[in-house]
Amino acid sequence: MKLTASLLISLSIVFSFNFPANAAITCRDYSGHEICILNIKRSAKRYWNYRTTISIDGKKQPTEIYNCRGKFKIQKNGKIVRFGENGVGNFICRSFKK
Repeated sequence: MKLTASLLISLSIVFSFNFPANAAITCRDYSGHEICILNIKRSAKRYWNYRTTISIDGKKQPTEIYNCRGKFKIQKNGKIVRFGENGVGNFICRSFKK
C-alpha cells in the first residue's frame, strides 16, 4: 500500500511540471551563418505571420514578426524591413511553410 501511494505521489509530481512546447532549439547553417530559432509562435489570425526570436552566430536577436506573405519583417521598434535575397526571413518562411 505504501509503495503504491509513493508511486502515485512521485508520478503526480513528475507530470505536474509544465515543459515548454518549443524547448528544442533548431539550428542550421544558412548563407554561411549559424541561425538558431530560439522561440517561434505562429499567429492564429494571420497564419503567415511568425513572432520569432533567433540567434545568428550565437548572438541573440530581439523578437521580430516575420510576414511570409508580404516578405517583410516588423522590428520591435515598428520599423518594416524587406527580406534580403538570402536573408533570415526567407529561411524562416521556407522552414515553416504551411
